[in-house]
Amino acid sequence: MAKFDVAVIGAGAAGMMCAATAAQRGKRVVLIDHATKLAEKIRISGGGRCNFTNINAGPANFLSENPHFCKSALSRYTAADFVALVKRHRIGYHEKHRGQLFCDDSAEQIIDMLKDECAAGDVHWRMPCKVSSLAQADEGGFLLQTDTGDIEADSVVIATGGLSIAKIGATDFGYRIAEQFELRMVEPRPALVPLTFDPQQWAPFVEMSGIALEVDVETGSFKGRNPTGGRFREDLLFTHRGLSGPAILQISSYWTPGTPIVINLIPELDLAATLIEGKGTIKKQLGNVLSQWLPARLAEGLLLAHGFALDARLADLPDAQLRKLGAAINQWTITPNGSEGYKKAEVTRGGVDTRELSQQSMMANKVPGLYFIGEAVDVTGWLGGYNFQWAWASGVAAGQAV
Repeated sequence: MAKFDVAVIGAGAAGMMCAATAAQRGKRVVLIDHATKLAEKIRISGGGRCNFTNINAGPANFLSENPHFCKSALSRYTAADFVALVKRHRIGYHEKHRGQLFCDDSAEQIIDMLKDECAAGDVHWRMPCKVSSLAQADEGGFLLQTDTGDIEADSVVIATGGLSIAKIGATDFGYRIAEQFELRMVEPRPALVPLTFDPQQWAPFVEMSGIALEVDVETGSFKGRNPTGGRFREDLLFTHRGLSGPAILQISSYWTPGTPIVINLIPELDLAATLIEGKGTIKKQLGNVLSQWLPARLAEGLLLAHGFALDARLADLPDAQLRKLGAAINQWTITPNGSEGYKKAEVTRGGVDTRELSQQSMMANKVPGLYFIGEAVDVTGWLGGYNFQWAWASGVAAGQAV
């Protein structure tokens, strides 16, 4: 039986970071993954250039039922620390949007960097390799049964991610291990995902598919000691089935089924006040007026959807009607019927309840030697490099502790 100090299950961002950190401390580490292709989620991220962190990453950019949990790991391994690693490996990068950092060339560079960091610590690889069982050994440590032979390890780190994008290998392995050891779970659900609407409700907007614009979007409550709301200004994209784009991906992590989202389609303008003020001087049809601030096709679709005639002239409409139109566009309130699910979700919200884990080490409080990191844990970042930063930070936290 092969013996190791540490077995890391899952060779994605968090797993490789953890394995490299532990191995470079002198630990004998084996890194196990069931996939045939390494780190597919890194490879496809950021359009193939990997949005590997965000310079603004901090606890406020993460969701969890235990929101203070992520503070320790994020403060001990920051975006600046990962950028220093990227620079040490001479990988060119650039800031694209609101602190998002991307490789100049390819996400493969991040994968190669992590492989090199693992090699620096002489990490042992088993890939492809499926773990069929994990059990505590009578004399301490753990026994792993795999299809490439049994393994004995003093510590085991679960870095197998969530349920998002099954076609590149996502499984519920980490959740099953948590349940096996009677650790509480926060119910997983798709996050950073397009939202869908009832086909009949969405029918007036199908023809707007492909239209994109910057909006304000919000959902949830901002009241009380524990607000649950999210609010973002980002680009929105109309699709045949609903809404997508960064604005919707962001708000999807905060959205709960049965509740509406509120979209301001012209966030820089109080539309009702502007239209009422312009009645005496603007002689144009209402659709032409709206086209100053909205794509013409969207302006027409919104007018029809809210019962306005396309040839209606601004000057002829009563103030009450213009206030109604202003509210419909500045506070468009619409309730999704669901999302595009895990096949389109960039991450999984929920996972192993962080109240079961040490925020310093990521170890399960009641199972010494068993650690959970990355997306398997109930810590979910915003769109824009934040989830990778959680992978790096939680991986380092466990790698320093095992």
